[in-house]
Amino acid sequence: MSPIVASPDGGQVRTTIYYGPWQCSAAFMARCESKCAAQGHALMGCMWLADIKGDWQGRFMLMPAEAGGRLAITHCCCDYPKVADLEARRKAWNNARKSFRRDWASEYGDWPRSGDAWPGHHIFDLAHGGEPVAPGNVLPVPKAVHDVFTTEYPACYAPGGRWRAVGPDHPYSD
Repeated sequence: MSPIVASPDGGQVRTTIYYGPWQCSAAFMARCESKCAAQGHALMGCMWLADIKGDWQGRFMLMPAEAGGRLAITHCCCDYPKVADLEARRKAWNNARKSFRRDWASEYGDWPRSGDAWPGHHIFDLAHGGEPVAPGNVLPVPKAVHDVFTTEYPACYAPGGRWRAVGPDHPYSD
């Protein structure tokens, strides 16, 4: 759970991130299948990496009000070829990491840390063509979760793996 951050309208926002990985719901799997096909690729698997919950408190028409929403972070493992410039992509991320975290913090609050700053996980992985510093492609994750993601990504791209199976609509409760 993040600290409470002031919103531009004078309200307050709290962001909570629930981490998977979970198998994708039927809806997410169908969306990934369409995305891969539209790009001329086959779907190998789908990972539901995280769910971001935002809660807002403030005023609406001078009355106290609350609202919220959720954003599922998924990754479609299409049969993308591995890139030839992986080291250059990693170097680009390493060179931009501090400024990226600073920019992220200006919108969402301080980049999370448990002693050291959490790793930034590339949702669309660098090895298959993910952009190193695209704002929507990097998610802060605890180191232990990042290690799980790193281990599971190759399995998502492998034929017939567990990431091809459909999971529940809601894999956790809060």
